[in-house]
Amino acid sequence: MLAFQKFREEWLRPALFFGNNPISLAGGAITTASGVTMISYWLAELSGHLSDNPYLGIIFFFLLPALFLFGLALIPVGIFLRRRKLKKAGEIPATFPKIDLNDRIFRHGIDIVLVATIVNFLVVATASYHGAEYMDSPKFCGASCHVMAPEYTAYQISAHSHVPCVECHIGTGAQAYVNAKINGTKQLLEVSLHPLAPLAPKIIPNYPTPIPSPVSSLRPARYTCEACHTPTRFDGDKLLVKSSFADDEQNTESQTVLILHLGGVDSFSQRSGIHGVHLGHIEYITTDPTRTTIPWVQRTNPDGTLTTYAATALNGAQPQGDRRVMDCIDCHNRAAHTFVTAEEAINSAMTAGVISPSLPFIHKEGLELLKTPYATQEEARVQIPQQLEAFYRSQHPEVLTEKAALVKDAGQELYLLYSQNVFPFMKVTWGTHPNHIGHQEYPGCFRCHDGDHVAKDSTSITQDCSACHNLLAVEEAKPKVLSDLGIQ
Repeated sequence: MLAFQKFREEWLRPALFFGNNPISLAGGAITTASGVTMISYWLAELSGHLSDNPYLGIIFFFLLPALFLFGLALIPVGIFLRRRKLKKAGEIPATFPKIDLNDRIFRHGIDIVLVATIVNFLVVATASYHGAEYMDSPKFCGASCHVMAPEYTAYQISAHSHVPCVECHIGTGAQAYVNAKINGTKQLLEVSLHPLAPLAPKIIPNYPTPIPSPVSSLRPARYTCEACHTPTRFDGDKLLVKSSFADDEQNTESQTVLILHLGGVDSFSQRSGIHGVHLGHIEYITTDPTRTTIPWVQRTNPDGTLTTYAATALNGAQPQGDRRVMDCIDCHNRAAHTFVTAEEAINSAMTAGVISPSLPFIHKEGLELLKTPYATQEEARVQIPQQLEAFYRSQHPEVLTEKAALVKDAGQELYLLYSQNVFPFMKVTWGTHPNHIGHQEYPGCFRCHDGDHVAKDSTSITQDCSACHNLLAVEEAKPKVLSDLGIQ
């Protein structure tokens, strides 16, 4: 009882007296308004009645919580300023207004303060949790920052679209989280100060265009890829069929059929196939930022000895560059952010039938439209369908009469392919980001398997095609092997 009386006399009475000032009252009003708004948003979120706008999260998980805390901070600031003012004027009363708990109105006021304190604590705790959760969401990483538009677009249509960004780009533990947020703060400053960067390029940071790839700070594959993909799993072989279309009027289709020797580590701990041969025992040196040029490779043999292969131009010297132990992302470098070539894009669309091969010259004209430079995606959205329709109107008017819907669908699909791979404002176009899988569109496998990497004993890294795949048909029209397999 004595403790409560002392608290009432020395703390509660002065706080209520000094708290009766415009700044503290304004702080209470701001805190109340922002708190009620946040709680209303959270209730609406639980009910599912919200738009998919990514900026709502920034408002309700960052700006409003900050405003809420700002209002709370104003309350003690107002108390401090009023106390200092009255003390300077010598007007602090000897005894503060009496607190009468028998006064029903006063008791209700105390109840409101206690309830508000509990609510404020819950609001701050909930806002902190939701804020941290939202910062780790793909929507925040990709959609709220326009600079990330290319990567986020590719991520959404990738096989890894269900894997949160943080699984690969942050990782577990406090240190990884802090490092990621420090790096994110740097990126935020780069984006925020972008309009001012040309004025003082040596002082004001600016974000790169395009975003560099690969990410130098990405965690090793054993912490990312191998969390889902077991490296010791033996995958064996995989049948792969790739269709391509010619530029003639009939868009003649041909197919390449091959068996990929994916391999791995079998139950007898024997390594075979592509994965088995490359996992965990190869180091290399790359001399360019995209890891496309690899002049030096070193393999650890089963008996522990080392075999070094170097480009003949090095004359046995070890080059300067980034030295790495080869892992998944050295080949699967665009696993969650794949950008394809224009040829790949239109061939896949025609194979799937979303662009009809029955339209004359659609492959040739579509490819030209995809490769045409456009200032913006909006310009491409307008120009691609219009130019395609103009082509058929002038060259094949009967097509617009008989297959107008197919022409319209083709125009829209061509723009979709463009919008998924070309972003003029970020200087991302066809082929900007090389994909190291395979060796048709980019050097890929031939970064090492080029016949020019030679060891001291004159052996070289194999160029034998059958080491990685068996070709069953190469650009054949209706290959017999598919009929034999019952696929075509």
